[in-house]
Amino acid sequence: MDDKIVVITGANSGIGKAAAIKFASEGYTVVMACRNLEKGKSAKQEIIESSKNPHVDLLQLDISSFKSIRQFSTMFKDKYPKLDILIHNAAYLNHGEKQYLLSRDGIELSFATNTVGPFLLTRQLIGMLEKSEDARVLHSCTTNIRHFFDPKRKIEFDNLQGEFKDERPYSTYKFYGDTKMALLLLTFKMAEELRGQGISVNAVQIPAIKLSKETINKLQSGWRFAARIQNVFSAPRETMADTYYYICTSDEFKTVTGKLINDKRKVMESSHYSAGLTQDIKQLMDQNVYPKYADDQENIERVWDLCVSLTRDPVSLS
Repeated sequence: MDDKIVVITGANSGIGKAAAIKFASEGYTVVMACRNLEKGKSAKQEIIESSKNPHVDLLQLDISSFKSIRQFSTMFKDKYPKLDILIHNAAYLNHGEKQYLLSRDGIELSFATNTVGPFLLTRQLIGMLEKSEDARVLHSCTTNIRHFFDPKRKIEFDNLQGEFKDERPYSTYKFYGDTKMALLLLTFKMAEELRGQGISVNAVQIPAIKLSKETINKLQSGWRFAARIQNVFSAPRETMADTYYYICTSDEFKTVTGKLINDKRKVMESSHYSAGLTQDIKQLMDQNVYPKYADDQENIERVWDLCVSLTRDPVSLS
């Protein structure tokens, strides 16, 4: 294998760390894009020791900050000749958080971290991805988007910059779901935009995964109890790391783009079920379909235009 380079955001813990170990074990040069450098250094050493691969780098990245994203992109371009795989794994979800928080750029923090940040980072690195013979971008979505099977569920577009932060009740869990649905919408649009440049863009739906003790201890007491119960029935992080690797490297997915893929490595389709209680139950149980909301072209264009406007990135995708 020639020297393949992968960037993984949030690679210092959880699935991101497991994925870094997997890619490094397979001989890839792994660039860990992490906000906390102290935790990142410790994780980097563990990844090197576990994989027996010294080609593991650590660069600082706060994916919620436009300035940090641009600084990271500059550092990466200065150090590396190309980029083969970009995995948007980092995400913000503070269980139990009741306060609406804004990023440094004035965007609701989870939306800045989970949606706008990945959008900007990909656009900053398009030139590097174009230099790869098999460039792939992967967005990490979750089963949380299945709440959009409810026809009343909508992305709260009018409250993403704090417009009603003091007037509406805030649910970090709902906003998290909004951000992941928005990321899926971006997946479909970005895949079309980059198809002619030889860059594939897909999303993966992550099910319940075992949380680390560190992550659980950060939660409020009620959420900690629920997380421990969930861990009993959840899959280990390594299973999703293997799925990341398969989607990003296998011949099966080499020409696949603009798709949502589940943890069984099956391409999902838009829900085909009709209205009715029985059909609703079947829809919720069917892990091979996603909500029709994600196929609405107006929703897709709205998220895309919003991200373009917020980032004001001069890089052209044409």
